[in-house]
Amino acid sequence: MDYVQDRVVREAAKETAELYAGLVTPLNLILVAITLYTTYLLYKPSPPATLPREPPAVVFRTFTPRTLLPYNGMNNMPVYMAVRGRIFDVTSGRNFYGPGGPYENFAGRDASRGLACHSFDEDMLTKDLDGPLDTLEGLGDEEMESLQGWEERFLSKYLVVGKLVAQGEK
Repeated sequence: MDYVQDRVVREAAKETAELYAGLVTPLNLILVAITLYTTYLLYKPSPPATLPREPPAVVFRTFTPRTLLPYNGMNNMPVYMAVRGRIFDVTSGRNFYGPGGPYENFAGRDASRGLACHSFDEDMLTKDLDGPLDTLEGLGDEEMESLQGWEERFLSKYLVVGKLVAQGEK
């Protein structure tokens, strides 16, 4: 009887050892590693979502032609442009209105006459920064209509950050 029990114990031990030897193969080890890695990727904590930063708030200000002049996009300044007395922050269109852009001579200036006449000439800009504002006298109906179109485009696209007044006015 001892023989039978001894043989049963040996067979039981042998089957367990063979069972483990059959499970531990290179293929099974690779499959377990892939399963564990995939499980880790699915359940690992994700980094907290980051929201885009809001641009700094812009306070509505009153500008004179001289105080508007530095806002031409140089020295990391924003790009402002005046159209019919309204100052627009056109910084988001820096590639057009900033340094090197096709409309760069309007940056930091009153661009009303130049936009109305579709002209980029320096003659269209107010020369005397301390003098009166351009009243747009001498512009025809077609030029005024063109200026209205520009103003509507700017109102739909850019923030109004101030108003343009002559030197000495408030």
